[in-house]
Amino acid sequence: MIHRIITLIWKELLAVLRDQKVRISLLLPPIVQLFIFTFAATLDVKNVPIGILNKDHGEQAFELFQRFHGSRMFNHIVYLKGVEEITPFIDNQKGVMVISVDSQFSRNLDAKKPAVVQLILDGRKSNTAQIVTGYATTIINQFNRDITSTSPKAALISRIWFNPNTLYFWYNIPCLVAVLSMLTCLVVTTQSIARERELGTFDQLVVSPLQPFEILLGKIVPGIIVGMVEGLALLCIGVFILQVPFTGSAALFFLSLFVFVSSISGIGLFISTLCVTQQQAMLGTFVFMAPSTILSGFATPIENMPQWLQPLTSLMPLKYMLIISKGIFLKAMPGSFVFSNLWQMAVIGVFTIWGAHLFFRRRLE
Repeated sequence: MIHRIITLIWKELLAVLRDQKVRISLLLPPIVQLFIFTFAATLDVKNVPIGILNKDHGEQAFELFQRFHGSRMFNHIVYLKGVEEITPFIDNQKGVMVISVDSQFSRNLDAKKPAVVQLILDGRKSNTAQIVTGYATTIINQFNRDITSTSPKAALISRIWFNPNTLYFWYNIPCLVAVLSMLTCLVVTTQSIARERELGTFDQLVVSPLQPFEILLGKIVPGIIVGMVEGLALLCIGVFILQVPFTGSAALFFLSLFVFVSSISGIGLFISTLCVTQQQAMLGTFVFMAPSTILSGFATPIENMPQWLQPLTSLMPLKYMLIISKGIFLKAMPGSFVFSNLWQMAVIGVFTIWGAHLFFRRRLE
């Protein structure tokens, strides 16, 4: 029995590796995507162009705007000559924000009266607008404290744990190792049975001495192997080339990755049994990938999702793998916390493989 399963596994691996297009699609795109998502798909807001409308030209207004010049957030500052220039500045996306002060700004501050600073933002870039508003508010509040307080100031010292330099790709790469491993594993497993049907060899496989569960193992294991190899390659690139720290246990990480790709292989085989052609299988892969990635918490926090939607995220294996991957990479997550997420992912894996087995048997009948 074991010899038959190993033979089928070897046959599946050869079918994948001998096809040049499939071989290239498994190796090159994940690596390219890792670098693209690392440096291009970032939520960091830097080098933001803004406009300034200064009707005051007093000392206090000059001091305030110098603080914006000294911030690394705003690399290009345009001084507007009048109110009529605000609309084209925002409409034509020359800047995200315009800061405006009236002609009485410095005089009111010198007289200890309230002075108004107006922020006009481009709501089409809602995320950027919120972040820029936060930075501008911080600068203005610090300016306000400096000019109104004459007593000794308390020093504020901030410490950021796990990612001291707040580098976004330190968050991105542990997530991408899981996401791209899932994609690679899905591509292999969803194509397996669909390829047999398309080539006309599925009936030969059915009448062979192989039992249904042996065929199931022979189709699932290659996806697990390819997913593990892909995860290892991406891990090495992230740690040794991109210099992302790996502070936790490598054994726990690979155990978690194995359980993760096993559960994904069950889903991939289920999709493959539904499809007749490889093109349908590929479409099924992307139909599953989109909601799985969104509901995993990779792009947006699960806590920000509607209450009725949050329980659905618990059905996504990627959710637990992201928690484990980020935890082991950045904060040396203890084994107890790893296993608290690992057992839930293992339960999902058991049900996906069992469900794929039942559905596969029904398709054979």
